[in-house]
Amino acid sequence: MPARRKAATVAALGGLPLALAALSAAPAAAHGSMGDPVSRVSQCYAEGPESPKSAACKAAVAAGGTQALYDWNGVRIGDAGGRHQRLIPDGKLCSANNAEFKGLDLPRADWPATAVRSGSHTFKYRVTAPHKGTFKVYLTKSGYDPAKPLAWKDLDLAHPVATSTDPAATGGFYTFSGKLPQRSGKHVLYAVWQRSDSPEAFYSCSDVSFGGGGGAAGGAAPAPSASAPSEKQIKDGNDKSTIEHHGHGDDDPSTSAAPAAAPKKGTPDRTEAAAPAPNRPKAAGATENLAETGGDSTTPYVAIGGAAALALGASALFLSARRRTVSGGRQGR
Repeated sequence: MPARRKAATVAALGGLPLALAALSAAPAAAHGSMGDPVSRVSQCYAEGPESPKSAACKAAVAAGGTQALYDWNGVRIGDAGGRHQRLIPDGKLCSANNAEFKGLDLPRADWPATAVRSGSHTFKYRVTAPHKGTFKVYLTKSGYDPAKPLAWKDLDLAHPVATSTDPAATGGFYTFSGKLPQRSGKHVLYAVWQRSDSPEAFYSCSDVSFGGGGGAAGGAAPAPSASAPSEKQIKDGNDKSTIEHHGHGDDDPSTSAAPAAAPKKGTPDRTEAAAPAPNRPKAAGATENLAETGGDSTTPYVAIGGAAALALGASALFLSARRRTVSGGRQGR
């Protein structure tokens, strides 16, 4: 076979794996944290990373620094794949065993808490990049002591208080319903968001108080009430975050987080892949696939079309080179 034809054949065959890889590739960037009841990290971010007001958030900053609060929507494990208990040891549930967020694991009875009551509850999960997946929210068992490190055995894992798969995302929040059982005093809600389009999972601890007041144990002073960060706070802190913040694209700017500035040099991007454009949560009944984070609803089809064209072009080049080779061989006989 002449060198030119051999090179063409090699190029064609070499392009096929690239085409197949393009067909299977998918952008990935999802982030969020429980907004109601507000998570610990969101609460401390709302207080202000540089000058938190509550004793608990001050202690969290002293333990882990301020960067964890600017990265409030990044308590995650990229390759979790449902192996939550295997990857996260007791005492490190709130940080998801991530040293950056170790301040969230501090066992204290004075974490700011959201007042709740037994019965139906509407959960709101603040999301800055939506994806398909399942939310599960667990509550600590009766007799839970908030002054001790949170362990898996403290959670009623057999009876999640809320489970929701692919809820609608509107106004920057996933909203879904659950039911809180009878409890009294201070407890923790542990939320796990396991994506179905990736092994990535997100985690958050939300401190709650049943029966009003702070519900602090042992006669201690009541914990302060929790409050979520405002949209302005989220936007203002984006340039200090190492997390990729993708906007929601809603018409109402008061419910949309602005995209973050580019990561600083020398600062690793914590997303699995930077997405070229924001994903836009849709109201219930919308047709956009939430797994398409990193572009609009046409992005996967453009990628697939381009990959298919590459594959077809490579195949055509290979067949053309083969026909020339066969034809040349016949003429040489």
